[in-house]
Amino acid sequence: MEPFGPDDAPQVRFVIHPIPSQPDVEITCAAPAVDRREVTSSNGESELRWVIEAMVDVGGRQWPIELTLTNRESMNYRMLLGRTAIRDGIVVNPADSYVQGKIGYKVYSDYPRQKPVKRPLRIAILTREPTNYSSKRLKKAAEDRGHVAEMINTARCSMGINTLSPAIYYDGRRLPRFDAVIPRIGASMTNYGMAVIRQFAMTGAYILNPAAAIGASRDKLYAHQLLARAGIGMPSTAFAHSPKDTKTLIELVGGAPLVVKLLESTQGRGVVLADTKKAAESVIDAFRGLEANFIVQEFVKEAGGADIRCFVVGGKVVAAMKRQASADEFRSNLHRGGTAEAVKITPEERSTAVKAAKAMGLSVAGVDLLRSNSGPKILEVNSSPGLEGIERTSEKDVAGIIIEYMESQVQTVSLPRTSRRKGALKASDAPENTELKVIEASGKASEEAGE
Repeated sequence: MEPFGPDDAPQVRFVIHPIPSQPDVEITCAAPAVDRREVTSSNGESELRWVIEAMVDVGGRQWPIELTLTNRESMNYRMLLGRTAIRDGIVVNPADSYVQGKIGYKVYSDYPRQKPVKRPLRIAILTREPTNYSSKRLKKAAEDRGHVAEMINTARCSMGINTLSPAIYYDGRRLPRFDAVIPRIGASMTNYGMAVIRQFAMTGAYILNPAAAIGASRDKLYAHQLLARAGIGMPSTAFAHSPKDTKTLIELVGGAPLVVKLLESTQGRGVVLADTKKAAESVIDAFRGLEANFIVQEFVKEAGGADIRCFVVGGKVVAAMKRQASADEFRSNLHRGGTAEAVKITPEERSTAVKAAKAMGLSVAGVDLLRSNSGPKILEVNSSPGLEGIERTSEKDVAGIIIEYMESQVQTVSLPRTSRRKGALKASDAPENTELKVIEASGKASEEAGE
């Protein structure tokens, strides 16, 4: 879907494939938008959809109904007629089929077949560090594939929240519509960054990692609860608010040595190893004195100061590396002087990493796991993983893989070529302030445009 037109009278351009078995039959349509609504599907997933109005013809009676636009190509039925669209006097008998007669596809027999024409995407890279390795690599990978990639500083964005015309401003200038957004949100900007991401989603942009998934990964307590609910192995973890529970916390993770982590720690900061019970009590009391939120976690000694970073893109581990802490350090982060080398991971480790990213709802994730005597244990799931270490260690074009995955997810509009059915209105020919009607292929605006 592609919104356009003035703010007070927005329109939406969309593509339909009326014949399920023939995706080369493609019709570009446009219609005035009457609303935008959040719709929850039968599997519990919510989506903000554009709403248009069209006429329905049943049993010789016609009346207008509202249609929400979404991609249903992977579903059994391209269109569902809800109960609110059914008028009085009409009876639905679930035991009968084709009561109105079976509709054929002959009307499209002379409609021009065509291959989908992919257009360049306009991509926003949300980052406050446009010159760092990851940001530059993503921009170059996008441009190498013919796309336009722009660096957007999250902190300089402001939002105009409106039902039909949500807007994002950058230093006071309204941003154009982006096809896709790659969030690279720093920990200090998590809350505001999530708001900006949600606003981009309202404009119809595809978000590589949704706001809710980023928020879940940044909250270490919630992240571990999600992992536990999904049955994914991780070090024993404990959390409590009362200072009276210090001894209980230590016992819940099997005693010292143990690790104390701030809930919003990144790159190894705010992570302390307590070798003894007394040291653990002192660290926990000190964190409580600072009114800091933290978790206490089992120390996996057999890991030997090493962890495995699995880079997950679109439900697949595309690269992996082993990070080893320096001799006097237990944290293996490269920012802490750790070293990295290529590693071959086991099928169990691969499956665990994919499940962890899925549990968070992340399309792109850096999943850190430990090799323990009882199998892989998830240490952390990073929603903005760095590319420098993983690309140099694995020698893989991870940035390119990310862009290729994003291309497969973004629904592009392919406008029909010059050969057209007589009477069809070409959406691109009309000025944006002109009211466009649904393109008619058979004289009736009854195309399967959505739910």
